[in-house]
Amino acid sequence: MSVLAAIAVLAVLILVHELGHFIAARSQGIYVNRFSLGFGPVVWKYQGSFTEYAIRAFPLGGFVGFPDDEPDSDIPPNDPNLLRNRPILDRAIVISAGVIANLVFAYLLLVGQVSIVGVGQASQPGVLIQQLAPEVSSVAANAGIKIGDVIIAADQRQFGTSLQEIDAFRDVIKNNPGKSIQLDILRGDQKLSVNVVPDAKPNGGTIGIQLSPNGKVERRRVTNLTEALGAGATEFQRIVFLTFRGFGQLITNFGETANQVAGPIKIVEIGASIAQNDTGSLLFFAALISINLAIINILPLPALDGGQLAFLLIEGVRGKPLPARIQEGVMQTGLMLLLGLGILLIVKETAQLPWLQKLFQ
Repeated sequence: MSVLAAIAVLAVLILVHELGHFIAARSQGIYVNRFSLGFGPVVWKYQGSFTEYAIRAFPLGGFVGFPDDEPDSDIPPNDPNLLRNRPILDRAIVISAGVIANLVFAYLLLVGQVSIVGVGQASQPGVLIQQLAPEVSSVAANAGIKIGDVIIAADQRQFGTSLQEIDAFRDVIKNNPGKSIQLDILRGDQKLSVNVVPDAKPNGGTIGIQLSPNGKVERRRVTNLTEALGAGATEFQRIVFLTFRGFGQLITNFGETANQVAGPIKIVEIGASIAQNDTGSLLFFAALISINLAIINILPLPALDGGQLAFLLIEGVRGKPLPARIQEGVMQTGLMLLLGLGILLIVKETAQLPWLQKLFQ
């Protein structure tokens, strides 16, 4: 059931994305002749007055079809309600609406999470040292820090019970490579002060520790609507920032981060684990994937929404669109590359599934 829940989450996010395109088009009177959730063979379909609605066998995808792409369409080529005949702004709204829908939906999910499930926080203030690297590679171990110590402040920045305090402490370390940082530490009833100088690494400073919240993680429901909207916005902003930072690290340090790229199998596996351990966290998982889906789609790559927006930008600068054969060639090449990457990730992650590995042992 947990796997089905994870697949259902992905299907809903794809549905939201495609609904964004569909609603943006239809609200402007632009023709839409196909709305499909999934790829592959049709499982169910309904023919509306103009649009065919379909559910297909493989739910990890979807598309909105326009009669512009139909060579045998009986709509006159100069009809103003064809997407290609609309002004650049109208087309840009349709193309970007899927991304906007995913972002808005993610924010609403986060507001729902803090209101229904609650905001996670530690029962005690500070950040707990869970594990140390060996002394030869650990600044923290060489400074005398021990497993079980609680960091209550770094450079006079106090740490409370929020789960984001771990990220705040990591930022202090990452942003100060080669500089002395004063840490205030609790060790039982004893309060200590030590200085550490983070090693300089490609991704920033490090002192060789693993962290966890201090004490038991508890959830506090936010019942005030204004507070819930604010808490959802804060979490939304944090996820967007971390997502962009992750993409930045993938580009600048591709060799070390490429193996961390996840395909649909891995995403379903992670979602299934979350659903099994904590159903409420599915809201956060859905918001996280929705934001990632939006950011990936807005990248200026062929076959993605960002690639189509790039074509519109070029059209706006040139005063006319690029020749159709160039656009089609770029889009088809990009589509093949994306499909190839998707197939590669699916094959790799399927081969790594534990039950499949046991089968061949």
